[in-house]
Amino acid sequence: MNNLLQIKDLSKTYHTKKEDVEAICNITLDIKEGEFIAIVGSSGCGKSTLLSILASLEDKTQGEVIFNKKDFTIGYMLQNDCLFDWLTILDNATLGLDIKKTKTKENIEYVKNLLKTYDLDSFKDKYPKELSGGMKQRVALIRTLAIRPDILLLDEPFSALDYQTRLAVSDDVYKIIKKEKKTVIMVTHDLAEAISLADRIVVLSKRPCRIKKIYDIKLTNKSNPIKNRKAKEFGEYYEKIWQDLDVVI
Repeated sequence: MNNLLQIKDLSKTYHTKKEDVEAICNITLDIKEGEFIAIVGSSGCGKSTLLSILASLEDKTQGEVIFNKKDFTIGYMLQNDCLFDWLTILDNATLGLDIKKTKTKENIEYVKNLLKTYDLDSFKDKYPKELSGGMKQRVALIRTLAIRPDILLLDEPFSALDYQTRLAVSDDVYKIIKKEKKTVIMVTHDLAEAISLADRIVVLSKRPCRIKKIYDIKLTNKSNPIKNRKAKEFGEYYEKIWQDLDVVI
């Protein structure tokens, strides 16, 4: 697989009147096309800041972010579904197309097909209050996919859901991502979630965050996230990564 994204010596420092605060220090990472990367680290270490820089929502202080494709498009899915209560599900799902001014007949049909494929077609004229939390999250993912992104950035995408719904939705989202053949960088604090979903896990140190270790996740009979939690290697990865985290109890 080719490198879709290259991060080279990336650093970020926040300048305040009192002091300079270094958030990210010399991160170098290559992301291959079709890869699912999970980023884990202690709370406040700079995980979300890294995603914000990749999404051009924040400026980097130094380093390079190289997208090895012309007209590269990024989709960013946040912790909450961020659906607008006064818009129908279809209108919510096509909101990104409105913003990018690409709401063509072809693109609307693409979104309708996504809704149909992922069991939301009968809800396209309904409103968010009529959907469950898991269904809302699927709509949020479809809204992100609507712009046909080359890479998906997921920032704690399941954290607002209860445990059972979280498992089911992570399974749904994984299937959608693999079916649509998307490249993913996901930030999560949930190690079990990371191991069950990712091809590689990047462990960040405490702030200023550096890459502490990278794990290639190789599970026997790798399948969907729920079944992956039962793999014999799952517990071993969990223990090793937990020990690498800078967690203060």
